[in-house]
Amino acid sequence: MSSPLSVGRNQILAFRRRAGALDGRLPWSPESLRRAAWAGLQDSMPRAAVLSLHARVEGVRPASWEHPAFIQVWGPRYQTYVVPAQDMAVFTLGRLPEAGKALARAEAMAARVHARLGGAAAPYEDLGHALGVNPYAFRYAAPTGTIAIRWDGARRPTMRIVPKPGVDPSAARLELARRYLHVFGPATPASFTKWAGISARAAAAAFAALGEELTAVRTPLGDAWILTADEEPIQAEPGPPAAARLLPSGDAYTLLHGDDRALLVPDAARRRELWTPRVWPGAVLVEGEVRGVWRRAHDTVTIESWDRLPRAAVEAVEAEAARLPIPGAEAIVVRWAA
Repeated sequence: MSSPLSVGRNQILAFRRRAGALDGRLPWSPESLRRAAWAGLQDSMPRAAVLSLHARVEGVRPASWEHPAFIQVWGPRYQTYVVPAQDMAVFTLGRLPEAGKALARAEAMAARVHARLGGAAAPYEDLGHALGVNPYAFRYAAPTGTIAIRWDGARRPTMRIVPKPGVDPSAARLELARRYLHVFGPATPASFTKWAGISARAAAAAFAALGEELTAVRTPLGDAWILTADEEPIQAEPGPPAAARLLPSGDAYTLLHGDDRALLVPDAARRRELWTPRVWPGAVLVEGEVRGVWRRAHDTVTIESWDRLPRAAVEAVEAEAARLPIPGAEAIVVRWAA
């Protein structure tokens, strides 16, 4: 029996950047938008999805999250996500509990929402008042695949009913696992559980069902899995990384847990600055490495570098900041933290 394929840190990070289109922006097209959102675009911080999209696709504008190619849902971990409209089932039905109280809760809540809304749309707080429930509870209906939302980051989310996708939930879960493995791999059922917000049993069953679609690998963190289709790409010689990218809070490249964070940011002190107990800042990516964090207040972007950057890198970071598609910002002011 042959030994598992061994992959190192640099191979893993280069593979993830290529899979996530972070080394070079894609030309604007519906296909590019779908690829950029292959694992969804988290949008729990107002317009984070637009900034993640901007890091991957040319020509992104502040309103690009409303493109017909997208739909907004409560996705993994019940967070607000912008996902490809044609893949809505993957991010909703793919997380539907298989049985028990969790499934009953999801279906019962969806039924109550359907009965109240019909073909209309309503702010979720108004709907919660009408039904006598905490509006947050409506998120539990999202895995039925029949609830879409619209949240512009300023007002309350609006909910509406959509037709249930004609996809078997088990098939949707397998595709969700494939998406996760391609964007976050190498990965394990445990890491898939944390990212997707599904049970450990469901995650393990999904990995087992993928069977020959998976290849075992040995990483600096231990044994894990990749898609067999990604075996050649992860071993490929990496191309040049982008000079700079400003990734928002919750971007897929940094949406990691446990030891996976140590792989991306080896310094424990720096990890505490990126993954804070409260709202995470954005990550400053310079030539493929996280070299600092950034925050935004209106049209002012404040960048904190973890070490001294060469002049060319400083200029690249500032150029990225100046291009950020921030609503209402005529000119972005860039400040470097002391």
